[in-house]
Amino acid sequence: MKLAQHYGDKPAAELPMLFQRILSNTTLDWFRRRKTRNALFSNMSDFASPGEDGDFDLLETLETLTNSDGTESAQDATERSQIFREIELEIKELPARQREAFLMRYWEEMDVAETAAAMGCSEGSVKTHCSRAVHALSKALSAKGIKL
Repeated sequence: MKLAQHYGDKPAAELPMLFQRILSNTTLDWFRRRKTRNALFSNMSDFASPGEDGDFDLLETLETLTNSDGTESAQDATERSQIFREIELEIKELPARQREAFLMRYWEEMDVAETAAAMGCSEGSVKTHCSRAVHALSKALSAKGIKL
């Protein structure tokens, strides 16, 4: 929509480059908005129990935590906040394409095909970028003593 509204008068050859920039900026804007709204950046394995069948729903877990009437100690809340801050900092350190793929796949919950179309690359490239991002995050967080 932004491309059509603001750049409809541009030559067709410039549109792919403009689309990529709009997509990148929109993704970063979304990430910044979530941060200012005290978004919950979570490590999914913190919430999943070992016996689960893989059908994990973060919203159900957050609802349970919210309705627990303050059963989390101040120390636990502080530790969780510090871990989320570290995760956020490490996400910011990822290369641009890896960060973009990671955020679209895991925060925007886009599938591989949608992410590939939005990034203007193949599905294989999206999988590679996401895999590298996850490994980089895991390595960086493990070095800081955060187990995933």
